[in-house]
Amino acid sequence: MTASLDVKIYHNPACGTSRNTLALIRNTGIEPTVIEYLITPPSHDELIKLIQGANLTVREAIRQNVDPYRDLELDRPDLSDEQLLSFMLEHPILINRPFVVTERGTCLSRPSEVVLEILPLPQKGAFIKEDGEQVIDENGQRVN
Repeated sequence: MTASLDVKIYHNPACGTSRNTLALIRNTGIEPTVIEYLITPPSHDELIKLIQGANLTVREAIRQNVDPYRDLELDRPDLSDEQLLSFMLEHPILINRPFVVTERGTCLSRPSEVVLEILPLPQKGAFIKEDGEQVIDENGQRVN
């Protein structure tokens, strides 16, 4: 694989959106670097780079529907970005996912088909999400 086809996904195998995103990447013929971020969290600098690359604020990159968010009361407006980043690094489950990085950009792939905008190769065939929604037809074209 050439450098131009390097693709990284910050993945949680327990997440359907993350599994669908990984499958869409593989549907191009690319085998990405899979980083299970709950096991191997990004560094402080990597996390900042992911958030900025996806044009998100730190707050937009935080998962709100998990216990640490509620327990730590992270909805408080007085918390700085640096404080929020520290919580995300201490509790990686707070990092929204999946982040995908390619030479064409970085995205938070929610919904999973957002990844299509940054993949360096086209889809090779039909793709149906786990919930049964067809995203790509048999010709590799996006279904609207």
